[in-house]
Amino acid sequence: MKKHIQRGFRVSRYVFYKETLIDAKEHFWSFIGAFVGIGLITFFHSNALNSHENLFLIGSFGASSVLVYGLIGSPLAQPRNLVGGHVVSAIVGVTVNLIFPSTLWIAAPLAVALSIVMMQMTLTLHPPGGATALIAVIGSEKVKALGYMYVISPVLTGSLILLFVALIFNNITSHRKYPSSRPFPRTIKTLKKRLRKTIGTR
Repeated sequence: MKKHIQRGFRVSRYVFYKETLIDAKEHFWSFIGAFVGIGLITFFHSNALNSHENLFLIGSFGASSVLVYGLIGSPLAQPRNLVGGHVVSAIVGVTVNLIFPSTLWIAAPLAVALSIVMMQMTLTLHPPGGATALIAVIGSEKVKALGYMYVISPVLTGSLILLFVALIFNNITSHRKYPSSRPFPRTIKTLKKRLRKTIGTR
């Protein structure tokens, strides 16, 4: 029993250490990528949408930035997921809003639920896509009036801006590579092996 407790403590200490480890280069390029990506989206979209409408969209793309600049090895952060997830979700959101334009309590949950399923079916799962679908339903009248143009701009254009910036800043240094060429499950297995090896040597 005592050995199990000690082992659990060592595992917890190691995980906490790895999660709080400061990598200055990693944090620097994550910051620069997110700053430039969101900055460009705000700059280009401010001409077409007012600040209130942009606030919703920045929330959706802000969540994407966490993935594509901060967790670049995740399968959810890859280009197919980033662009495809937002576009598929936008199509779903606009379609649901056109079918249920005045029934928010049906349209909102239906848009999110359907967008998840459609992203799963198209292998483009990207969590912020749920917000993109929701915005098409709960957005202002100006956003709703865009219809399927909402899919092209601001959704597709915004996704491409994030992708373009990610391709630049995520590949500047040798220790960052995007898109990731390593399957995420294999990366998890590698981390588990290293964890077991580290614990076993202590």
